[in-house]
Amino acid sequence: MRHRHGYRKLGRTSSHRKALLKNLAIALIDNGKIETSVFKAKELQTYIERLVTTARVGDFNAHRLVFAYLQNKGATKKLVAEIAPKYKERKGGYTRIQRTRTRRGDASQMAFIEFVE
Repeated sequence: MRHRHGYRKLGRTSSHRKALLKNLAIALIDNGKIETSVFKAKELQTYIERLVTTARVGDFNAHRLVFAYLQNKGATKKLVAEIAPKYKERKGGYTRIQRTRTRRGDASQMAFIEFVE
């Protein structure tokens, strides 16, 4: 049973899941809005919101912590310098998920995930 289990496995090993979330987060930071499946979007939402909360501080340690998760200098710099300062006064809820369509190949529910203005 899955009662009160903390996260979705997404049908992947732990290392594959970690790489998937890292790549989705980098894509979201670079583009501001991406389309993915609903379950991936929901997992990405918790992942990216923790990073934004950490990056809001804006000091050197925030850079180091965010880079440890993303492993991408450009995305880390953009998150800490441009995106996170917009949410200084906000207590959470930095992203929005909007369901869009059903994917034709496997009938999976798709959704857009984007940063809230």
